[in-house]
Amino acid sequence: MLVTTTEKIPGKDYEIIGEVFGLTTQSKNIVRNIGAGLKNIVGGEIKDYTQMMVEARDVSIDRLRENAAAMGADAVVMMRFDSGSISADMQSVAAYGTAVKFID
Repeated sequence: MLVTTTEKIPGKDYEIIGEVFGLTTQSKNIVRNIGAGLKNIVGGEIKDYTQMMVEARDVSIDRLRENAAAMGADAVVMMRFDSGSISADMQSVAAYGTAVKFID
């Protein structure tokens, strides 16, 4: 299923079905949290958390696609991400957009 951040899909006419979203909340295990805490002291990228955010983004897009497919959509336009921290070691990611059905 096509997911795009643009409002228009070149060469396609469509009708709007409605809002769709995909959500996930993830955390790292205690051993990785300790390692991240140590990295926080010396500075630099905390690669375990970067990887966690990449995984969370991918899961949220997959769930967005599943939600759109369940609504009978052919594509999702105007997709955006939102993320937030629930606690020091938990991140929530939402992918949201508009489900559309192509008009033949």
